[in-house]
Amino acid sequence: MQAKATFPDFSFDDTAVAFAYKNNGQLKHAQALFNLINQNWLVKLGTTATPLAFKLGLPIKGLVKATIFKHFCGGETLDECIPVIDTLAKYGVGTILDYGVEAKESDAEFEKSTQAFIKSLEFSAKHPSVPYVSLKVTGLCSFGLLELLNRGGALTEAQKQAWSKTQERLDRICVAAQQAGTSIMIDAEETWIQQPIDDLAHAMMVKYNRERAVVLNTVQLYRKDRYDYLEKTFEELSSHNIVLGMKLVRGAYMEKERAYAKLHGNESPIQPDKAATDSDYNRAAAFCLERIERMNFCIASHNEFSNFEAAGDAAKRNIPPNHPHLHFSQLYGMSDNITFNLAREGYNVTKYLPYGPVRDVIPYLMRRAQENTSIGGQTSRELQLINKELKRRKAVA
Repeated sequence: MQAKATFPDFSFDDTAVAFAYKNNGQLKHAQALFNLINQNWLVKLGTTATPLAFKLGLPIKGLVKATIFKHFCGGETLDECIPVIDTLAKYGVGTILDYGVEAKESDAEFEKSTQAFIKSLEFSAKHPSVPYVSLKVTGLCSFGLLELLNRGGALTEAQKQAWSKTQERLDRICVAAQQAGTSIMIDAEETWIQQPIDDLAHAMMVKYNRERAVVLNTVQLYRKDRYDYLEKTFEELSSHNIVLGMKLVRGAYMEKERAYAKLHGNESPIQPDKAATDSDYNRAAAFCLERIERMNFCIASHNEFSNFEAAGDAAKRNIPPNHPHLHFSQLYGMSDNITFNLAREGYNVTKYLPYGPVRDVIPYLMRRAQENTSIGGQTSRELQLINKELKRRKAVA
């Protein structure tokens, strides 16, 4: 890669570092899984058939848990996640816990999710290598209500009460995060429900981010408007004398966003091409680095160039790798070459680790399968690195 010469003196090609935490059996399991994901037709079939099979009550839980769930998730409970958390910590990698629920609809389900998030924050207080807990607002509030709020529609009294309950649930979670010394990351979701999520995140940052970033919002830079949103948000919240928290991602709903825009006769909110997304992503990272004393942010990316560029930019600004406001993160089960090589160099780096009942985590798992087929060369890159490491181990055995 041409730009490497100006970046820090380490490589994301070091597979010995990347896969040191996996034994041969685990590495071969990953190899087999990515070989399957590399088959587009199989992914399309699986992402349709798997949710349907669960809905019909077919006995496929064991198969899913032993394959894709095992690779991308920590377990069904917090206790099941402990071996993964401890293994990552051994190699200098932290964990972002994500209770994998979304798209719930009843008050009972919302309260169950709220208690699960609070429990994960209490758990994090006992595990120093868990600095963050991630959540989706759709685990606390109905999609329909968020959609109505996003449109600016009039609310009934019942809907007003439901929104008030949503704010109260998130407030309780923020209190738990503050008490645990942990932070929460509020995930971005579809554009047609995102505005009320942003509003919630802003309100909680103003309330809780006085001494540190208890709350981080998420910006999806594959949206054409998000770099401007980042600048505007910093300007708006700077007057409140808080530490702004932001997680920078490219995005997770591209095909759905384009289909929704076409269906409703709207202009697509998605960037015209990957180059435009990459440009805005790297600009956003530079923007945050320039303001690092007022911003706690996370470079949440599988893009090797973006991670190198952010690390190089930080070095040029004399920002130490372990600066408490600078974080890197990748999903568990992906891009180990980035995660573990950054960790070896002393950077704050985490793995995003979903957990929860297999059935509840299915939407997340289906996105991971689709993502790996839609990202140009991602699955091929994972396989290339795994094959390289297996070959190296055979050579040194």
